[in-house]
Order: sequence, then structure tokens, then C-alpha cells
Amino acid sequence: MERITPGPATDASPPAPGTPLPDGPDGTDTVPAPVFAGLLDGMPRQRGGTAPAPAPAEGPSARAAGPSAPLDVSPSAPAATRPSAPGPRPWRLLPTPAATPFTFAYAAVLAVTSLFASLADPGLMHTLYQGSSTDVVHLVSAPVPVLLGSALWIAGGVLSPYAVTFLLVLTALERRIGGARAACVFLAGHVLATLATEIPVGLAVLFGHLPATSLHRLDYGISFGVATSVGALAGLLRPWLRWPVLVLMGGALLNDLFAFQDPMTNWGHLIALGLGVAGWPLVRRWRRPA
Repeated sequence: MERITPGPATDASPPAPGTPLPDGPDGTDTVPAPVFAGLLDGMPRQRGGTAPAPAPAEGPSARAAGPSAPLDVSPSAPAATRPSAPGPRPWRLLPTPAATPFTFAYAAVLAVTSLFASLADPGLMHTLYQGSSTDVVHLVSAPVPVLLGSALWIAGGVLSPYAVTFLLVLTALERRIGGARAACVFLAGHVLATLATEIPVGLAVLFGHLPATSLHRLDYGISFGVATSVGALAGLLRPWLRWPVLVLMGGALLNDLFAFQDPMTNWGHLIALGLGVAGWPLVRRWRRPA
């Protein structure tokens, strides 16, 4: 019996790079699976598989956007532009029912009363003016009705300088601090400046420095409230506009005082302007966001 001794066993090793794989009779690879068992596990792509999608690169812009904000790099995405500043809007100088309801409603009332005054009998108008005059006698007997009634008339009509100033100043003031606060500024000036002028007259009559006829004066109109509103609005303007407004308004009032036609009323205008300037800390706290 012939004994056959097998040759030395050799370890299975993969073929060298570039060596073609031998095919079997049916066209399949005949290389044993253990030869490529370790190689197939480490290959990123195998026969018949699909390659995984590469992860997007993380750049500085993607890190700045945060993990929840996707980066839009499509060509159709518009570039971020800074909004342009609005141009001049002159219509904002006039009151509107939505933006400035107090000024709009008050201006409508003044327009009606001024139209009535221009069409009514002069004798009737003198009686109405006298009944709503804020003189000492009326302030003592019925202060609230005469203070409110005197603010319903415009001395000189709707074309007077105070009527135009009222429309522009009250509109600008209400846009900055609101309707209720603008009404408070106007009424405070109207009431305080009236008392500041009429109380000294009453005291002067009481101590004999003025005749008793000084207790009956024809004093009505919106000028005190307008002057106070001008002073208050100046505190909300930029310096290059604030000081010219004060200089022009103060110069006009001083010119009226030097004319000495109605010194008591003219002093009241200057007092009203000073009240508006004194209220700057308050109106600046009331300023609304732009």
C-alpha cells in the first residue's frame, strides 16, 4: 500500500493588484469567500450597492445660522438687502381720523364753530363770546363751563395764525405722545395760563390797584393751549429744529407784548410757552416709539 504524503499547506491570500479573478464554468467567481471576507467588510461600496450621500460641509455661514436654520444656497433665493429709509411724507403734517383722532375731531369742531361765527349775527356772537369769556367774574361763578366754552372759538377765524399753528403743532405732538396726552398738554396750558393771568387781575382789583371793570374782560380762544403745545413739541424735536422753533415763537410773542395792545393776554401767551418748555421731562417720557 502506497502511502501519499500531502505537501505543506499554504495560507489563502488575496491576489496581487491587477490580477484578474478566475471565472468558473458558469461565469461566477471561483475565488473562495474566506479570501475576501475581511476585505469586503471594509469596502465602502460593494457590487450592486449604492454609495451613501456625502455629508454637507460645515462652513462659517452654516455655523452662524445655527443647527435649526437651513442654509439656502439656491440661485433663486434673494440676497438680504437693508430696507431703505422712507422718503418725505408731507401728508403726515395734517391730522387724520386714524392716526390723530384728537386733533382731527377738535379741528372739525373748531371749523364748525368758526363757520357759524362767520355766518351768525354779530350781536349774537358778541353775546356768545361774552358768555364763554374766561374773566374773573365767570371763573369765580362757573369755572369749568367757561374754560371749556372759551376753547371752542378761534380769535380771528380759521385763517388766523393760531389756527394754522394749532393744526400743524397738535398733529405733530399727537403723533409723538398720543391723543390723550396731547389733549392733557393743550388743556393744561389753556387752564393754567388763564389762571396765571386772571388771578393777578382779581387780586389787583381787590387791593384797589385796578378798577372793578377789569373783572369783566373779553378773553376767549385757543391761543394759550397752542402756545403750550408749541413749547412741549419743541422738547421732542432735534436740536437743529428745536431752537429755531422756540426763537421764532418767542420772538413773535414778545413782539405782540411790545405792541402793548393787550398786555394781559400777551403775558399769558409767554407764560403758556414757558409751561410747555417746563413740561419737557414729562413729554419725553411719554414719547411713543417711532
